[in-house]
Amino acid sequence: MGCEALGLSWDERNQRVAQERAAIMKISGASFDVCDVRHLDSRRDLRCKFDVVICLETIEHILDDQKLINDMAGCLRNMGTLLLTTPYQRFRSIGPQPDDGPLSILEDGGHVRRGYLDSDLRTLCAQAGLEVDEISYCSGFMSQKITYLLRIGSKLNRLLAWLAILPLRVFPLLDPALGPLLKWPDYSICLRAHKPSALQDSAVGETAQYSCQPV
Repeated sequence: MGCEALGLSWDERNQRVAQERAAIMKISGASFDVCDVRHLDSRRDLRCKFDVVICLETIEHILDDQKLINDMAGCLRNMGTLLLTTPYQRFRSIGPQPDDGPLSILEDGGHVRRGYLDSDLRTLCAQAGLEVDEISYCSGFMSQKITYLLRIGSKLNRLLAWLAILPLRVFPLLDPALGPLLKWPDYSICLRAHKPSALQDSAVGETAQYSCQPV
């Protein structure tokens, strides 16, 4: 689309593979850095740099979730957008593990909390000086059942499991209809929020951790 994109991960191998795939696809605007998001505030070069920050299914693994939201807000330009998804606290377990716990008490790759409510995300955003534009939900009944099949099959062979569920990927189109009918909650809650302009930042006060001056 002509955008410049930066992908962050703590995993060096993942970043190397991502860079190789971008090169194969001749995507010159994509780059990949090794960075632990728990220390995102140490990357001063990323401050006030992005129009969009995307964080999908990550914050539930981080103990200090408020710091992560604050740090992502710090990477946004004025009027920049944060897109975030995370498990919905009231989801129904897809399978006994990892959904039913036990939750991790250390940041060892597992979930440190079950999920979030609408009110939780609004509080995190308010403390970071972000304004919530929309909260929605995704990954309904069929998506969750197909995910369960993938988890079971992956215990035998991940590639074969992925190929086996490939023909089933059309069925999540039924999620919007089946969810209300079965009273089945979506698995993830989705947030779209923005960083107010410089004039609005002054009204937020000390809750706004980072403000970007217009250039």
